[in-house]
Amino acid sequence: MKCIPVFLLLAMFSIATQAQNLEQEQLLDSVVITSTRIDLPFSENSRTITVITKADIEKSAANNVADLLQQMAGIDIRRRGADGMQADLYIRGGGFDQTLLLIDGIKVEDAQTGHHTMNMALPLELIERVEVIKGPAARVFGQNAFTGAVNIVTKKNTQDQVSINAQAGSFGQLHGSVLVASQFENSSHIVQVSRNTSEGYRYNTDYDNQNYFIKSAFNTNHSPINLIASFQERKFGANGFYSNPSAINQYEETQASLVGVSTEIRNENLTLRPKIYWKRNQDIYVFIRENPAVYRNLHQTNKVGASLDASYTSKMGLTGFGVDIAKVYLSSNNLGSRNRFMTTLFLEHRFKLAQDKLDITPGVAVNYFSDFKFHAFPGLDIGYKLNEDLKIYGNIGYTYRIPTYTDLYYSDPTTLGNENLDPEEAIAEELGVKYNTGRFNASLAVFNRDSKKLIDYVKENEADLWEARNLRDLNTKGIELNTSYKFNIAGFKQQIKAGYTFLEDDLEEVNNFSKYAINSLKHHATAALQTQFIKNLSHNIIYKYAERASGESYAVVDASVNYTMKSLELSVTANNIFNTEYTETNLVPMPKGNVLFGVKYLFK
Repeated sequence: MKCIPVFLLLAMFSIATQAQNLEQEQLLDSVVITSTRIDLPFSENSRTITVITKADIEKSAANNVADLLQQMAGIDIRRRGADGMQADLYIRGGGFDQTLLLIDGIKVEDAQTGHHTMNMALPLELIERVEVIKGPAARVFGQNAFTGAVNIVTKKNTQDQVSINAQAGSFGQLHGSVLVASQFENSSHIVQVSRNTSEGYRYNTDYDNQNYFIKSAFNTNHSPINLIASFQERKFGANGFYSNPSAINQYEETQASLVGVSTEIRNENLTLRPKIYWKRNQDIYVFIRENPAVYRNLHQTNKVGASLDASYTSKMGLTGFGVDIAKVYLSSNNLGSRNRFMTTLFLEHRFKLAQDKLDITPGVAVNYFSDFKFHAFPGLDIGYKLNEDLKIYGNIGYTYRIPTYTDLYYSDPTTLGNENLDPEEAIAEELGVKYNTGRFNASLAVFNRDSKKLIDYVKENEADLWEARNLRDLNTKGIELNTSYKFNIAGFKQQIKAGYTFLEDDLEEVNNFSKYAINSLKHHATAALQTQFIKNLSHNIIYKYAERASGESYAVVDASVNYTMKSLELSVTANNIFNTEYTETNLVPMPKGNVLFGVKYLFK
């Protein structure tokens, strides 16, 4: 199995030599990356940024954001259960507390724990694209973007329509959604309601997931005022999800909501983007589902914030600057009542030299936390265009994250937080090259990250409690390769994509028992084949290979078939079609082969 990813990569490179005479399709060049403080066309950025487009999503054989991101090399999604009901997000070997998630540029991290990051992931039918920044993004967003950031960009309404979507399949899965979009003279609106349920793929893995979403734009003929509101509730059996895998009767309910208002003001040289938002998360955890009195946690986290991003164009180049202010409130029967005031100031400037072939972007973000005081994140991006298709780039940045409230204050019969923890910190470097002809795209990046004061739960004796401490120093280095090639057969578009990441951790030894041993994906390969040979009928095959530092490895293949006829779309999605037995975290076995049948009808 290990030779398959290498074979695919070599095959793609051999195909690429035939691509130069094909008509160029600069599709991504027109995409403006919004997950940076200053807007840049995709081809202009000097970082490792990947864009998952709406077309990519439709051909991904994924049913949720967790499954979608797992198809990218360098992203480690550790799922517990089916349908992404609980999943942790890791980038390039970092931890789940070290990756930032944004919705339309609004930071939706959770101060309680990074376990709740993916609670905010929206249904796929609401997403226009996903922007993924790999490497330190603290200079752009501040803390939590330790190893990278993911920005979900929601759809904008362009026409009146109503769509109904229904799915049914293995494990008693029943999924349904209704989306209504309306376009008026000076406003537009999208409303979506969905519910996903399942009996579970094994004992106590049933779930009930409800999603409600509204996006409105007012004053669309002038300076638009945008409103976004989202509410997601998840109720699920958590057999072995946390604690010991033998804890088979665990249960959890989460609620994640976001309300944000934003606008954009432009004149000839200056652009201002103010935002205000409120983000809430609630988590109820029960150790024994049928007897909550044995052990039960209730956490409620609220974050209220406002930000102003600005960019100014002058003869000297493009300057980005702004401020982000937020207050976090936590109420918990375990962690107590806490609050934190946060401020981030940022400044960066993009110089273009050598007839615009060379771009240099120094920048800095300065954070203030009421409980951790001031921290600064300087960084530098450099890129050079060798020609219209080929660019080399490099970046370096300082990054860190402050401990979560769970790290600081959590207590249970086996675990103890530590309110004297220091922030984790790191300096990261990256060198890369990008080649893009539209039909054929390839990128290669070499990266290094020196992390210090990493938080782990340790104990000196077997009978002691696990206690959070700043014990570990870690050097992480690796290489990442991504390619894609588009071609035509019988007038139909085809595409093949592949990616590979090699990662090596050099961990400082500690003379203690460790609860969270570093177990990154040492080898991670992905491949996708998207084909169509008959009108209205398309097929997709997704291959994922993972080998962890512990030596555990597995390969999983997913597939989907879609048939579209005017306003009707029929689909079949099959996951893990070869019944691979594997776990992604905490020894929770993932579902074997399963199928989901879908039908979607669009009223216009």
